[in-house]
Amino acid sequence: MTYCVGILVREGLVMLADTRTNAGLDNIATFRKLHLYQTEGERVIALATAGNLAVSQSVLNVLTEGLENPETGKIDTIYTIPSMFKVAQFVGRAIREVYRIHGKSMEQQAASFDVTMLLAGQVKGGRLRLFMVYSAGNFIEATTDTPYLQIGEHKYGKPILDRAVTADTPISEALKLGLVSMDSTLRSNLGVGMPIDVLVVRRDELKISISHRIDDNDAYFAGLRERWSAALRAAHQAIPEPPYGPI
Repeated sequence: MTYCVGILVREGLVMLADTRTNAGLDNIATFRKLHLYQTEGERVIALATAGNLAVSQSVLNVLTEGLENPETGKIDTIYTIPSMFKVAQFVGRAIREVYRIHGKSMEQQAASFDVTMLLAGQVKGGRLRLFMVYSAGNFIEATTDTPYLQIGEHKYGKPILDRAVTADTPISEALKLGLVSMDSTLRSNLGVGMPIDVLVVRRDELKISISHRIDDNDAYFAGLRERWSAALRAAHQAIPEPPYGPI
């Protein structure tokens, strides 16, 4: 399983992704799911993946190896596409290309062609954007009304984001809320696991502000987990008793 989240606020972008992959209870491994593509001052792009690992890796290879542009005959890569909207289209095309090559044979072997991706970033001259790209190659975009997107095991980490995240949330608070969302998922689903990769990009800087991996020895994350648990206990204890009769 997987949990990845992207949060787009006015100050910038926060993305988090776990690293656990498993094909059964006794086959657990760690693979990076948050991938970064940067040409400082020109573009900064992040891609988080969920679903079949072989499909995800094939798509990532296509994005860097490139596809022929049907209009120019040149090879396009994720480093040459001129806007984030066109990058989202390019990622969708890469997914469809991998399906063309492998999809039918996977289905014959009863293997699911399952891949979902969070794509975010900024290309010089354009704005910072966040998309979710589906296995069919189509996509949706985060908006000021819905400033975050999730893939994978999203239900445990969603309530805190629904309650607390807005487009005006300071980016430092968005990072904290993303970490709380990740902690909630880690506690409730064994298919999501450490380490956690974290990315922060400030709007219009066209470079990575923070790229960090949180492991089991990370003191800040351990403290955040304990403080959040203590705050929840204190909050429910402070609520008055239900007035519906003696208990």
